[in-house]
Amino acid sequence: MFTGELAESRQTEVTLYDLDGDAVETLIDFCYTSQITVEECNVQNLLPAACLLQLTEIQDVCCEFLKRQLDPSNCLGIRAFADTHACRGLLRVADRFTHLNFLEVVESEEFLLLPVSHLVDILSSDDLNINSEEQVYYSVMRWMHHNLSDRRPYLSYLLEHVRLPLLSPKFLVGTVSTDLLVRSDERCRDLVDEAKDYLLLPQERPLMQGPRTKPRKILQGGELLFAIGGWCSGDAIASAEHYDPRTHKWHLVAPMHKRRCGVGVGVVYDLLYAVGGHDGHSYLNSVERYDPHTNQWSSDIASTSTCRTSVGVAVLNGSMYAVGGQDGVSCLNFVECYDPNVNKWLKVSSMITRRLGVGVAVLNGQLYAVGGSDGQQPLSSVEHFDPRVGTWHQISCMGTKRKHLGVAVYNGLIYAVGGRDEVTELSSVECLDLRSRTWTPVVAMTSRRSGVGLAVVNNQLIAIGGFDGATYLKSVELYDPDANCWSVRGSMNSRRLGGGVGVVRLVNPHFNLNNTSFISNCSTTNRGVGHMNNNTIGTSCNNSIINDDSLGLSMTDSIFPPGLPISTTNQYFHNINNNNNSSSSNNSTGSNSISQSIIRNLPNSTLISSVSSTSGSTITATTSSVANSGQINISSTRSSSTFLF
Repeated sequence: MFTGELAESRQTEVTLYDLDGDAVETLIDFCYTSQITVEECNVQNLLPAACLLQLTEIQDVCCEFLKRQLDPSNCLGIRAFADTHACRGLLRVADRFTHLNFLEVVESEEFLLLPVSHLVDILSSDDLNINSEEQVYYSVMRWMHHNLSDRRPYLSYLLEHVRLPLLSPKFLVGTVSTDLLVRSDERCRDLVDEAKDYLLLPQERPLMQGPRTKPRKILQGGELLFAIGGWCSGDAIASAEHYDPRTHKWHLVAPMHKRRCGVGVGVVYDLLYAVGGHDGHSYLNSVERYDPHTNQWSSDIASTSTCRTSVGVAVLNGSMYAVGGQDGVSCLNFVECYDPNVNKWLKVSSMITRRLGVGVAVLNGQLYAVGGSDGQQPLSSVEHFDPRVGTWHQISCMGTKRKHLGVAVYNGLIYAVGGRDEVTELSSVECLDLRSRTWTPVVAMTSRRSGVGLAVVNNQLIAIGGFDGATYLKSVELYDPDANCWSVRGSMNSRRLGGGVGVVRLVNPHFNLNNTSFISNCSTTNRGVGHMNNNTIGTSCNNSIINDDSLGLSMTDSIFPPGLPISTTNQYFHNINNNNNSSSSNNSTGSNSISQSIIRNLPNSTLISSVSSTSGSTITATTSSVANSGQINISSTRSSSTFLF
């Protein structure tokens, strides 16, 4: 401006608009003295002035200062401030902070003042740190009711960014579809109907995928490990439970309709199938399907062509394969494939070897059958099936013969754990690397386990239950590949030998499966008109005729996330006591004035150890009395420069 051909270079006096005079004076002093103090009372004025004067060192220091002041009560204002002044680094940090602390941010005054475009940006993020999609819905309603008369037209636009298909059925039907605002808007009703279809038609979900059915990243890790059936206390059992790897706790869910030991389990489209088994009296060919979103088992699944127990089950390319087993007469080598889209089993090529108690896994588009017993002795042999050519081929044998073993794919390797050889139950483990086609020993488990379940959940290899030669086990072990060790992580509610295990990725992993209502035997026409049986879990629900909007759930209770106030007549968050905002600025009155109050309620300042600038200088903060004064004294190692007019 002053050294080129611009008009200001020839003027003796220059007027700087929209800048604070004290801030400019402070920056000029810095140029002469290499010293500046950045604190709460001046950072809002220093940053715009530093940006205009291209003092990148001061810009960086101001941004670092603001990053350390981020709080749920001010992060939206800091974000808007950063966006205004093109501070991309600060903008990204503010966005991440908002997503990580979303539930607290929603309760702030700044959230209510957001322009709709910024709110949509937040709602659209896959990174929201939430426990369930219900909390996103409540955030929208809180924002709407702050200025309902002006914001009413935005409701359908906002609900397009709430992932309604990921709501629990009870919440969708009992809260969302009954809300007067939602019912009065045609587009909102369409969105609710879309979500109902997704929940009621699990077989159609692969065809209904879109932005609203994609779990947010914090929920994508919401994989639940299910253990079902098995043998305990001298009899087959029907109980089922799931393991939450974040809490290492097991929770009972709805039991199967039949008791099943030696059951095979497969997961297709996030629905869990229980195949065959033995009920303590007879061999089974029936199949049940479990929907974790409704906590309900269905028995209208096609049966396998023959009874099978000690059967291996795996899913490949959306189809479920039942491999080997025994039918009460002989050990089996034939294989069936189930297509969930047509509800039919078809026979495919039989294995080379008869196998019961076989472990199965899928890797690189091929199905592997590992070990088992041929009816006479345990096996170490392994074979794989290529569905493209429909043939089985043998590959490298394990180092140990194993029947009733656990098999899973982990980090690109096929793991075989436990089982039983000719003599005893095993704790040993080995893994197959397909690149070298060799089996390598791995550190043994802490317990011997025959009839063990093995699964990978949230990138953790977990061994479940089994029999150690003396006791039926309910303990669980987790393998740490870095430390190369197994460690016990809690216990199931039931001891299980020969139980089935499967991993389901829940769209809402925080479902309380013990307190979930569901619709059973519901015949639907015209988007859900029909009759609902009184068949619920953990809640009461009167028999009623399903109407077009509510799917027939006649409930008196509503589901609110813990800590959120419940008020009547669809008024949300009306009486929130937000202590964090007790000293909010009077300047914050309107969507355009958020940035005027970004420094309220700031915690004590923290030190900046070093900031590198584009000019190569380093700015360091002193450590004296920062926590008390909230200021940072900064000195620059560069030589003094002259700012001429």
